[in-house]
Amino acid sequence: MAVYTHVSAEALAAFLLRYDVGTLVSVKGIAEGVENSNYLVDTTSARFILTLYEKRVAADDLPFFMALLDHLAARGLAVPPAIPDRDGAVIQTLEGRPACLIRFLTGVSVSHPTPAQAQAAATAMGEMHAALADFRQTRVNSMGIATWRPLLEKCGCDLDTIQPGLFDRVNTALAAVEQAWPLDLPVSAIHADLFPDNVLMHGDAVTGLIDFYFACTDTRAYDLAVMHSAWTFDAKGENPDAAIGAALLAGYTSAFGLSDAERAALPLLARGACIRFLLSRAWDWLHTPADALVMRKDPLAYLRRLDWYEAHPEAFA
Repeated sequence: MAVYTHVSAEALAAFLLRYDVGTLVSVKGIAEGVENSNYLVDTTSARFILTLYEKRVAADDLPFFMALLDHLAARGLAVPPAIPDRDGAVIQTLEGRPACLIRFLTGVSVSHPTPAQAQAAATAMGEMHAALADFRQTRVNSMGIATWRPLLEKCGCDLDTIQPGLFDRVNTALAAVEQAWPLDLPVSAIHADLFPDNVLMHGDAVTGLIDFYFACTDTRAYDLAVMHSAWTFDAKGENPDAAIGAALLAGYTSAFGLSDAERAALPLLARGACIRFLLSRAWDWLHTPADALVMRKDPLAYLRRLDWYEAHPEAFA
């Protein structure tokens, strides 16, 4: 989450008139994340999240995201579907951006997850994959492997302003991943971005999975690899916690299962996840507007993860 587009109290109050949600009491911008503009909105009846979609989120993709959330919510998963207005519409326009009013879920995102919390979150991912087995809508992964080389080339030698030699390092790693990328593993709808800040918890219990705006149709085990790379390391991409990694695998396999082929591919999929997030964070680092209320994230944290996965292919054994 982040704030790029500023919404006035007057514009928001008028926006809320479309809904049966009471009147505006307070609004606060949310700085975490890098993709959309998000506000915490309190009305006289409840609390909501207001999201304005920009940057990588295309308006044409919003019906897929809304349908996926409705599908999961109908199966009892703790996800935040959009609130329909009085005419039944969920996708609006506010300040020139596509916008949705979204159900607020309680809970907090943990910065330093314990093994028990990691296991619960991975169990929730497994339950999500099970619930999506009959979800028929599809969306190409807008940040899938086919996009990584074009993004690397767009970043170009500007990467070397982040760290000397970074372009060549990523280019070499990407070539190796592209050559070995598996094409025969099960495919389904996936979250593709289940970082700790996209999981809400009370203690060791998951109360919500949020931010589905990279959700897509892709290799299912890649979702677990993304999660492993995000949960197992500290914020600097250092000091991997083997207990966290083991808990993620245990939680996921208990809820959904993991084939031998999927498990064998996880080291490579994790390297790919590192390249994907290194490149997107590098692009954001180089191009985030100076006045945006947003927390930029260090792309080198994912270079350190990549180095570790390359040196420890046994991590998923």
